[in-house]
Amino acid sequence: MLTLAVCGGSLCVGCGPKQPWVTPARLQRGLVVVLPGIEGRKSGLADNIARGLDEGGVNWAIEIHDWTSGWGPLYNLRAEDRNRLKANQLSTRVLRYQIDYPDRPVVLVGQSGGGAIAVWTAEVLDPDRKIKGILLVNVSLSRGYALHGALERCELGIVNFYSPRDWMLLGVGTTLYGTMDGQHSVSAGMEGFYVPEVPSEDYKRLFEIGWSKEMARTGHSGMHMTSAAKDFVARYIAPLVTAKKWSLKSIQAMQAELPMTSGTPTASPEEE
Repeated sequence: MLTLAVCGGSLCVGCGPKQPWVTPARLQRGLVVVLPGIEGRKSGLADNIARGLDEGGVNWAIEIHDWTSGWGPLYNLRAEDRNRLKANQLSTRVLRYQIDYPDRPVVLVGQSGGGAIAVWTAEVLDPDRKIKGILLVNVSLSRGYALHGALERCELGIVNFYSPRDWMLLGVGTTLYGTMDGQHSVSAGMEGFYVPEVPSEDYKRLFEIGWSKEMARTGHSGMHMTSAAKDFVARYIAPLVTAKKWSLKSIQAMQAELPMTSGTPTASPEEE
């Protein structure tokens, strides 16, 4: 069982890029897949996220999955067909892990363009193979992107960390060059997702957290690159990975100074 999970394509220990947070002991506890933005792992941002998760108390396997190509950031942004194929491949890897480690939790953490890969991965999972949830950080998806498919396959839902200060890349940038889903508009990573006027039950499990000045103390200034700051991840994202529930009520206990957004509930750990 372990041989298949570690070397059979689901997770690689000792092969390919370094995965220091993927060990047999960690695999037994759960899996977090970290998906970098369009610049890929070479920027170091995904490794910062992994370190932040580890230092924030996540003792599961933390795998960095670089979905990008060698053709550069702009190609990675615009190649939607290729990117959805990569999401399909990742869904197969998640399935292999779930088969080898039944009842272990799986969380996808996607920063920028990697957030789109996380959502698309969830969309193509078998309905009976749900993951625990998705954490999006300054995601490059359009605000109107429909999340029903991904939400249906997440037990706890989707948490979207967004920042109005990220206007250069997720405002001007995606208006000019497009979002990961091909819309020339402001991204949900800047202003949050649009919620349907009559939201479905699934949308009750979409939780949005806007940037606050308190986050700046952890290295996240609200700008795009700082959304991967290690201390920010340890303080705000890691507790959600291991929490038993995400709810509006208990977020106030964990993040008392984090402002709630209007209209959409906020994510939180276990209910009090």
